[in-house]
Order: sequence, then C-alpha cells, then structure tokens
Amino acid sequence: MMALNIYGHQLDSRLLIGSALYPSPEVMKQAILASGSQVVTLSLKRQNPAEQSGQQIWRYIQEVVTEVNGHLLPNTAGCKTAKEAVTLAKMSREIFKTNWLKLEVIGDDYNLQPDPIELLNAAEQLIKDGFKVLPYCTDDLVLCQRLYDLGCQVIMPWASPIGTGKGLMNPYNLETIRLRLPDATLILDAGIGKPSDACLAMEMGYDGILLNSAVALADNPILMAKAFSHALEAGEQAYVAGVMQQRQTAHPSTPTLDTPFWHQNS
Repeated sequence: MMALNIYGHQLDSRLLIGSALYPSPEVMKQAILASGSQVVTLSLKRQNPAEQSGQQIWRYIQEVVTEVNGHLLPNTAGCKTAKEAVTLAKMSREIFKTNWLKLEVIGDDYNLQPDPIELLNAAEQLIKDGFKVLPYCTDDLVLCQRLYDLGCQVIMPWASPIGTGKGLMNPYNLETIRLRLPDATLILDAGIGKPSDACLAMEMGYDGILLNSAVALADNPILMAKAFSHALEAGEQAYVAGVMQQRQTAHPSTPTLDTPFWHQNS
C-alpha cells in the first residue's frame, strides 16, 4: 500500500480509526493494532477537558498511538458553533501538543449533519491560528471546494450520517468531489458499515477512510479491524490497476474455436 500524506506526514496505513464505543480499553487497543492504523481520533467534548477529566483514558490512548508510531487526532465532536469548536481546539492543542484537528461542527441533532456555515467559519479561524484542519463535512462539492480554498489540505466528506452504517449513499457526489478536487487528500468519514463500503471508496480514488462504529460495534472488533485493513488495500490496488469499463452487451472471455487468442478482440 502506498503512503498516505497528511499535511506532509507520510503514513503507512490509509485507515484512520476512532477510540470510542469499544467494550473495553484492551479491546480498543487490540483493534487499533490489528487495523494497522497510525491515526487515532478521540473526543474531548464528552470528557470535559476544562476539568481535566478523562485523563486516564487519554493517557491510555496516547500509549497506543506511541506504540504504533502514529498520531493522535483530537476532534471537536459535540460542538455546535464555530466559537465552541475553536475554544475546544485550543484546549486540545494545549493538552495533547498537536496542531492536528478533526473539525466537527454539528448543525442538526437528528442526523448529526455538519453545519456548513459554522464549519467554514471555524476552519478559517483555526487555519489562521496554525492548526492542521481535517474537516468533517457532507458530500457537498461546493462546501468541499470552499474548505480546500481556505487551506484545508485534507477534506473528509461523509458516506452517510455518522453511526448509521448505511455505507455510500451518494456515490455520484463522492465521485464528483474526487474528480473536481484532484490535489486534495480525501478521506471518507462517517457512515461506513462494512469493509466492502471502504473498498468501494478506495476504488473511487479516495485516499483513506476514517471509521469507528463499524469496528467498535462489531461482534469481534479485532477481527473486523483486520478485515477493514485488507479491504482498503484491495480497493487501493484496484484503483491503481484500473478497473475495466462496464459494457452494455456481453463479450466472451474464452477464445473463439480455432482462432489464435492474439487475433481476437478483447
């Protein structure tokens, strides 16, 4: 598998993985190791960093990240305004000593859809403040273009609403974003349910996948993490190899009788 470039850092794995919802910290650790991921996300909002709560699990996650020679990716999950997200981002930088940030600004409590206006506002402020922003957004081409123009080298559109496991609900939108932003690092984030979903996204030319629930809520998270790792590798290889064009009519794949195969049309 080719290296994934995130803000100048080369990573061996194209899978980014979350640290929530696992049945135990040990299962979380073993699943992360099995996935091969070198980027682990964690939520600050739910741990109340202002009171320094959750430090024990933070330290545990940091130990896992160190073991895989990876990167911690704090996120602003739960924030609903740009002001709230910016404040939390600055706390995360102070606590974890990293400028990397998964930016989430949610606009709807029902489907957890990002608020495009607040997201753009927060991204602009954070980029000016030196953050390496990885924004979580919908599969909206214009929004992705605006985020890229602001300086977000990495864009993370959703496959479907977070935690639903519905997979790629709008393949056309995702393919269009890939086509129109050829130089952006595109990581599909949210809604992935099965390894085949991840493989399909990689076949489209996406640079990576970020997921959590699909592994953490599996009957066997460790085995599922391995499955996703293989799926990403297969999808990337298929994209590089070049998938055959679809046809409207059938074509025989076996040679015509008595005709040398090099004289036959493929």
